[in-house]
Amino acid sequence: MSESSAEGVAGLASAAVAASAAGAAGGWRRTTGLAGAALGVLAAGAAAGVAIERMTVGRGIRRKALLALDSAGPYGALRGTPGTAYADDGTELYYEVDEVEPPAALAGRRRRLFGRKEPAPVTVVFSHGYCLNQDSWHFQRAALRGVVRTVHWDQRSHGRSGRGVAQVQDDVPLTIDQLGRDLKAVLDAAVPDGPIVLVGHSMGGMTVMALAAQYPELIRERVVATAFVGTSSGRLGEVNFGLPVAGVNAVRRVLPGVLRALGQQAELVERGRRATADLFAGVVKRYSFASRDVDPAVARFAERMIEGTPIDVVAEFYPAFTDHDKTEALARFTDLPVLVLAGIGDLVTPSEHSEAIADLLPEAELVLVPDAGHLVMLEHPEVVTDRLADLLTRVGAVPAGATVGGYGSTSSTARRG
Repeated sequence: MSESSAEGVAGLASAAVAASAAGAAGGWRRTTGLAGAALGVLAAGAAAGVAIERMTVGRGIRRKALLALDSAGPYGALRGTPGTAYADDGTELYYEVDEVEPPAALAGRRRRLFGRKEPAPVTVVFSHGYCLNQDSWHFQRAALRGVVRTVHWDQRSHGRSGRGVAQVQDDVPLTIDQLGRDLKAVLDAAVPDGPIVLVGHSMGGMTVMALAAQYPELIRERVVATAFVGTSSGRLGEVNFGLPVAGVNAVRRVLPGVLRALGQQAELVERGRRATADLFAGVVKRYSFASRDVDPAVARFAERMIEGTPIDVVAEFYPAFTDHDKTEALARFTDLPVLVLAGIGDLVTPSEHSEAIADLLPEAELVLVPDAGHLVMLEHPEVVTDRLADLLTRVGAVPAGATVGGYGSTSSTARRG
């Protein structure tokens, strides 16, 4: 993309912001279309791919294909014992617990030996990323289900958790530190005692770092291992999203304003979002996966999670990432077993950010997965599950048998750093 074309796209997005001030329903439909088109063009070909697909596949056929994927895909169907924690501002935080099953219940499952007959009383707590929910860990949850106690929770304003009270009632800016306190509330409710393994993807990894920064004694006394998946300890304002310099600069100039404006008219924007669903799907796939042959049902599953996040929540959370810097907090994990894993094709939190984390934690295991994007745990689930199972083995959290295969395709070329 040339600089002039990038400036043209920036002009489109700026026009979207200006149009948003009018507030008319018809204008808002045009606004959301322009904003979606601007971001789509900047997505390095996603919009072009959608245009070709529209010329070759009828809308009715596409709709039927989506319905078939939605009905056939089992992803996100796993449910546990529900619970509710309350954040310090009163926000309801939804979580689910999967308890350890008695040995007889696991008899028919494929096993892998870990050299330990009885599990330690460890709880593995999974924190998901931006615009996702707890179901993003579907494959890992399926593999570990009944083998080790796990907790899956929805970040505030995501999934089944309530909207952030401080944000809605008092217009308090959302911070990563707040998410760290939210995680502490979930731990207090769901894991009041016993050792803990913390697993975080993207924003979830940042949440774990924020927890460590504010509650170092918890990390020291109860956390026995940590896994950071596709995340960053800071400098996210420098990420180029796979775009040329002019495109990145255009996005950085207009995106905060576009999101703010669109977030103020959420209902109208959601209508426009549905109208540009094909374009949106192309952008989601571009920034979620790197594989050419990703399972269409998995891609659709990711799309549903992301499109289920209201635009006002997207706008509310976005500024927090620029301010995120928890590099110093990583020192809290120095003496713990740590897994740092990322997809080499991640355009959202590039693998260099994971390498930077590993540089600060020299005893950590660094795994870089080729042909994998930001949602590596969905794209190459067995790689993530295998390395996570290995981490749990090192802390004695799993019994003699644990299922680590049969829940999706695997990349046999994962490279350890």
